[in-house]
Amino acid sequence: MSTLTKQTLSHLDWLEAEAIHILREVAGQCSNPVLLFSGGKDSICLLRLAEKAFRPGRFPFPLMHIDTGHNYKEVTDFRDKRAAELGERLIVRSVEDSMARGTVVLKHADESRNKHQSVTLLEAIEEFGFDACIGGARRDEEKARAKERIMSFRDEFGQWDPKNQRPELWNLYNARSHKGENIRAFPISNWTELDVWQYIQREQLELPSIYFAHVRPVVRKNGLLQPVTELTPAKPGDKVEDVQVRFRTVGDITCTAPVESDADTVEKILAETATTTITERGATRMDDQTSEASMEQRKKEGYF
Repeated sequence: MSTLTKQTLSHLDWLEAEAIHILREVAGQCSNPVLLFSGGKDSICLLRLAEKAFRPGRFPFPLMHIDTGHNYKEVTDFRDKRAAELGERLIVRSVEDSMARGTVVLKHADESRNKHQSVTLLEAIEEFGFDACIGGARRDEEKARAKERIMSFRDEFGQWDPKNQRPELWNLYNARSHKGENIRAFPISNWTELDVWQYIQREQLELPSIYFAHVRPVVRKNGLLQPVTELTPAKPGDKVEDVQVRFRTVGDITCTAPVESDADTVEKILAETATTTITERGATRMDDQTSEASMEQRKKEGYF
């Protein structure tokens, strides 16, 4: 009698299988989904998961990025390059387009455009008739995201009500919606920052260079390192330092800060991530410092 050897799955295998299942559920239940792809590490992992879920066929959804117009060029260049390599359709809609239409009005010229992405996203959803947006948010990022379901229901106004979400028992996901409503699907909800980097290492995924240690001029403000750029110049009295840094998360230049680090390889980043006691957004997002409830309020207004 032959003996069957039971294969032991790693925790990454389980997380990958769950994410692939969710992607296929979205494709099966939704008529017109889209995958949000910024060129950041989480959405890069989503692309690999989509490859495993649907290749050798084409993805059953296009890719889309809501661009503030103030993103790091290294990241947007990588976004375009990766989409071209995959041969998948990439839709880019910009907050600047909403500003031109008058649907986004800045309080002042230096105001961060980051929170205004909600308006542009909702306009893009209406423009293309998307009934589901697949995103790379994770529950470990911060408190409001921890309340999010894997299939997060948004009403006809694009709003999120954390008290009005559908139960998700036994890995059964309900992505049904009426015309005008929307589902935000988060296949890597149960992943941590460490899981993401372990997956990047295992899959040997290419990343934008700013995720790795490099020297950059910064100003120390409110416990964060503010990059000195054309958009965020040093002010009179600021002390500019050339510091070796890397980015744990990437986004709008005006609100995304790097951290001091000499980690210039995935292996070194894994070692740093395993020992950090500060959350990813807590260490790097200047727009999350003003209010503990800021992210939850933005999500209620239609944010990712």
